[in-house]
Amino acid sequence: MIFEHEIPKGSRLYFGSKAKAKRVLENKVCDILDSRGFEEILTPNFSYSQHQAIANERQLIKFSDEQNEQVSLRADSTLDVVRIITKRLGRTTTHKKWFYVQPIFTYPSKEEYQIGCEWIDHDNIADIMNLTADILKALKINPILQISNINIPNLVCSELNIDINIFKNGEIATLFKLNCDWLNKLIKVKDIKTLEEVISIVPNSVKNELEKLLQKAKEVDYSNIIIAPLYYGSLRYYNGIYYRVINNNLTLCNGGVYSSDGISSLGFALYTDNLLKILEDWEWAQM
Repeated sequence: MIFEHEIPKGSRLYFGSKAKAKRVLENKVCDILDSRGFEEILTPNFSYSQHQAIANERQLIKFSDEQNEQVSLRADSTLDVVRIITKRLGRTTTHKKWFYVQPIFTYPSKEEYQIGCEWIDHDNIADIMNLTADILKALKINPILQISNINIPNLVCSELNIDINIFKNGEIATLFKLNCDWLNKLIKVKDIKTLEEVISIVPNSVKNELEKLLQKAKEVDYSNIIIAPLYYGSLRYYNGIYYRVINNNLTLCNGGVYSSDGISSLGFALYTDNLLKILEDWEWAQM
């Protein structure tokens, strides 16, 4: 039995001080993005192309339109923003830097607010990581910025003839059982120093992507960086160096480089509710 006061599990309700803190957070981040030359975009809640962004299609809330085309509620903003800018608005704007403040929806009834940006036709991942770092500094928080390269797990699998699901499932114990010296050292990499040390002993097939990871990590101005070369994320469109911001068990941000219709771009999404959880006791959020 459902009572009148109940809301679906996973949906969001903001009121009073929580609604105010959410607005203050969004305005603060939006002001930073605006000052860096990003313009705002709000995309439709409904999409024809979400299956291209989400690895697990069971997460999509799907139905059919009047032409019997499959439509889903927006479960990810990135590819829709890029397509709308390049395909629908391309004749009316040449602007490449966009931000959004909007929710995503996943099955069965989860609603999650994000503050995100897309930097179209730009591929220096250090620029977007430094922008993320500047936002964290402005919020006066210092969570972990974890930097990875999705190509490295794939190359390790090819080199050792192992299944990529080992990395997708985080089966580190299975990797140690291979008794591979260079792999054991690669697993333990956590910073620039240990990454530099392991690059000298890995196979040539892996070395180039590790050097890319090292170079970009050195370009980021942030005090709490963890390098995780073997981490394998869940978003299917990142195709190179990517990162996440984490605090204890909370993911505060995901970002990376991706390609859409042959255009290399950068983007990130900040998770509003998770940020609010660690900011709710801060003075600025009560102003």
